[in-house]
Amino acid sequence: MEENKTPHPMPKASRASWNLWEIIGVILVFGLLLLLLLSPNSMSQLFDTIIKEVKPVVVDIFLTSEIGIAIIVSVIVGRILERLGFTDGLIRLFVPIMKWFKINPSVIIPSVYNILGDINAAGKISGPILVKANATKAEQKIAVATMIQSPQSFATFVLGLIALSVFGINAFPLVILSIFVPIIVVPFLLSRTIYRDTKKVELADLPRFTPNTRFLHTIFASAKEGAELLFLIIIPAVAAVFFFIGALKFAGIWGFIESGLSSSLTFLSIEPTTGIISVLAAPTLAVAGLADLATNIDPRLIVGSFVLANSGLPLSVIFGQVPVTWAETSDLTEKETLGAAVIGLIIRIATACMLGYWLTPFLV
Repeated sequence: MEENKTPHPMPKASRASWNLWEIIGVILVFGLLLLLLLSPNSMSQLFDTIIKEVKPVVVDIFLTSEIGIAIIVSVIVGRILERLGFTDGLIRLFVPIMKWFKINPSVIIPSVYNILGDINAAGKISGPILVKANATKAEQKIAVATMIQSPQSFATFVLGLIALSVFGINAFPLVILSIFVPIIVVPFLLSRTIYRDTKKVELADLPRFTPNTRFLHTIFASAKEGAELLFLIIIPAVAAVFFFIGALKFAGIWGFIESGLSSSLTFLSIEPTTGIISVLAAPTLAVAGLADLATNIDPRLIVGSFVLANSGLPLSVIFGQVPVTWAETSDLTEKETLGAAVIGLIIRIATACMLGYWLTPFLV
C-alpha cells in the first residue's frame, strides 16, 4: 500500500522576516515610481544614453569593422600554429629558463599566442594547455598577468612601430624591453612575491601539446570556435562594461572620471588622448592616432602610450573578456582571473611610466 505523500509546508518564519534584498527591492519599486512621477522621460533617457555608449563599440568596432573578423581569424591562426607544433616548440625553448626559475614553462604560452593573434584567442587556446601541463593555480595566474604585458593584436604592434618612426624614436630597444623582456621577468617577479606556489618541471614530465586532428577539421572547427568566442563571450562582456559607462555618463559622474584619468595618464608619462582610447576603446585605434599627433609633443608621452597600448587593454577586456574566457578554459574562477589581470595591468602601467621617463632620453 502506498503511503499518502503530502508536500512539506514551508516554514512561515522564513518569509515573515525581511531579507536585505527585499528591502532594497521595495526601495527600488517606490524610487522608480517616484522617478516616473517627477521625471517621466528619465528612464527613456537612461536607456538612450546607455545604447549610444554601447552601440559604437559593439556594432562599429566588433561587428562591422575588421576587429571582429580579426578575432575569428586569430583563433584560426592560433589553432593552425598549435596543430603545426608551435606550442611544443615554445615549451622546448623555454623549459631551460623556467626550470631555472622553478616555474612551469607553460606560463609563457598565452603571451606568445597573444602577440601573434588575439588576447581572447590566447585564453581560449592556452587555458586548456596550462591545465594539461598540470600548472598550479598560482602559475595559471602568473600566465594571465604575463599575458597582459603583450599586445593583444599584431596590428597594434605594427601601427605602433609606424608612430615611433614618425617621432624619430628608436624602436628596437623599446620593443625588446617592453614586449619580450616582460615575458621572462614578470613570471620570475610574481613567483617570488605574490604567486609563490610554483614548481620546477622537467621536459619529460610534460605531455605533448600538438593535437592529432585533421587539418581541414582544425580550420573549420577553429572558425566556428572564433565565431562563438566573438558572439557569446566578447560582445556580451563589452556590452556589460560599456553599459556601466553609459549609466555613469547619465548620472553625470563619467566626466569627472574621464578628467581624472586624463590627468593621471599625463602624470604617468602617457599621452592622455590616445591613452584614454587604449584604456576605454581599442589600443589599435590609439596607436593609429599616435602618428597623427603634433611632432612637438614630448617623446616621453609617445613612448608611454606605445607601451600602454601594447598590452591587454582596453578595460572591457580586463574586466569582461579575460575573466569569462579563462573561467571556461582553465582552473581559475572569474574572480581569480580578474585579480591576476589587474595585477598584470598595474605592472604594465608601471612599465610604461618607467620606460617613458628613463628610457626615452636614449631613444631620441
